Amino acid sequence: MLTVDFSRFPLAPGDRVLDLGCGAGRHAFECYRRGAQVVALDQNGEEIREVAKWFAAMKEAGEAPAGATATAMEGDALALPFPDESFDVVIISEVMEHIPDDKGVLAEMVRVLKPGGRIAVTVPRYGPEKVCWALSDAYHEVEGGHIRIYKADELVGKIREAGLRPYGSHHAHALHSPYWWLKCAFGVDNDKALPVRAYHKLLVWDIMKKPLATRVAEQALNPVMGKSFVVYATKPHLPAVSDEAGVAAK
Repeated sequence: MLTVDFSRFPLAPGDRVLDLGCGAGRHAFECYRRGAQVVALDQNGEEIREVAKWFAAMKEAGEAPAGATATAMEGDALALPFPDESFDVVIISEVMEHIPDDKGVLAEMVRVLKPGGRIAVTVPRYGPEKVCWALSDAYHEVEGGHIRIYKADELVGKIREAGLRPYGSHHAHALHSPYWWLKCAFGVDNDKALPVRAYHKLLVWDIMKKPLATRVAEQALNPVMGKSFVVYATKPHLPAVSDEAGVAAK
């Protein structure tokens, strides 16, 4: 289940991609399939080991084209172990709502992104997330849980302040909002509640089968109740210094 829409966020074979806070690796795997040189980074060592296993399995199965590479590694989003301007693309999906210093994370992403590079940021959408917080304290008051809810203009403003130029946005996963509302209502750790189990089966069926009816329904509902808010931006090239300016500066 991808949150980033690669029809709006083009990826070329050979692009060097950082999936920051990769979690289980869903976006990293898609980038690898598309021929990118992928680095999947997360602070959770257990998840990184699983991602590394899946990368190896994908290579063995021939799922990645020639020239594609994939590395999984532990790391700190606030102190990325990469030189400046290392990546053509950075993806950070459902991560920034967990990190107190979100401006620091944005600064690090801008640092490692090449001029002209592209970045995709996804966070839980304000409305559906507010419902979850209202229904359940346990949903967010856990170690490593969500510490803030972004309004769309707030996130876009922070992206601009970091020196990036947003060029598009959308909402995603409308069908997942009711699932999380049910989980919050019946207990976030209570997977045995009948409504939760039934809706989960529906989501699994939808992800596996991708029927036209639910695809159309989700597209129609995303602007109203999409669970995630996605922003795409580019890192501008530095303006060229004219000869006259260069002379004047001497």
